[in-house]
Amino acid sequence: MTLLRIENLSASYGVSQALFGVDLEMAQGEVTALMGRNGMGKTTTVKAICRMIRSDGTLMLDGQDLHVLPSHKVARKGVGLVPEGRRCFADLTVRENLIAAARPGEWTLHRVTELFPRLGERFSQRAVSLSGGEQQMLAIGRALMTNPRLLILDEATEGLAPIVRQEIWAALHRLRQETNVAILLIDKSLKELAAVSDKAVILERGRTVWSGDITDLTPEISEKYVGV
Repeated sequence: MTLLRIENLSASYGVSQALFGVDLEMAQGEVTALMGRNGMGKTTTVKAICRMIRSDGTLMLDGQDLHVLPSHKVARKGVGLVPEGRRCFADLTVRENLIAAARPGEWTLHRVTELFPRLGERFSQRAVSLSGGEQQMLAIGRALMTNPRLLILDEATEGLAPIVRQEIWAALHRLRQETNVAILLIDKSLKELAAVSDKAVILERGRTVWSGDITDLTPEISEKYVGV
């Protein structure tokens, strides 16, 4: 069953057009890697999905046109975002961050701290006192507490220590295996993306230039569109 359907999506920042024709389709429970070099439109696509930027084209979530909704109603429809740069509420505790946008469902404080035990150990600490890796875990946990149908992670492991990156990738593997949440992933680690994703969509200059099963993504295609 199709959950997210994007066709010929375009978007601009003022007079500067950033997206010229993005096509992307995801089923419930599917993990899709959104790939491409820096500046090719990945984060802009995420902003369009979350209605943080005006866009044109087809943008549907479970048959609902997202173009007619403000961003907070898109979140209520089941889109959870882990933004680039984490953006935790610095002066709130771990617990307060987690419950700030919580909605009823299977994801509770207990389940989030089971996925990320470090958060349980730091329940009463302010977010500003956490390490970068712990803040990223908190950002993921906060998004899960909204009980999303679609979870979007924009560079969730960027700038983190290798051991923390491993913990986050392990958590994403668990989400894939144990839940029916659709996950849209942006990351630079092709090896890790290939291990956890079902499909890949590659953007080049604001357009979809390749999409398919992750197993069909050849080194030649990766080098052409993703390699530095």
